[in-house]
Amino acid sequence: MEKRILFIEDNDDHRFLTQDMLEHYGYTVSSSPSGANFLQLIANFKPHVILLDLKLPDKDGFTLLEELLHSGWQNVPVIVVSAFTFRREKLKALHLGARRYLTKPVNLTTLTQAIDAEIASSKPDLHLVAGFLGD
Repeated sequence: MEKRILFIEDNDDHRFLTQDMLEHYGYTVSSSPSGANFLQLIANFKPHVILLDLKLPDKDGFTLLEELLHSGWQNVPVIVVSAFTFRREKLKALHLGARRYLTKPVNLTTLTQAIDAEIASSKPDLHLVAGFLGD
């Protein structure tokens, strides 16, 4: 099964390195250095998970989380990946709908486990759906 990740990160080195590593592990990754056209990026790519930095050049990650709350995409799991270590930022992001909050630098194993857990928890149980439909 394809696992699509949308990664919003303004630091080019971090974005490219993380994208390369995730692609090496079989994920399909689309990345952007800013939150410009955030909802359009989601609509075009249809990610299974969004990785989101909070400190961005145009709109911060909190603003993007708010946009997501009021869109048709609010069920796409968001994992915040941020250098902000204060409890206040973490609680705010979680309150705005982020499912997880990881602090940079993030261990690749921790990141992939979080991504896979969110994908698994957001997928419908196909056996139940097939049974319900009589298939």
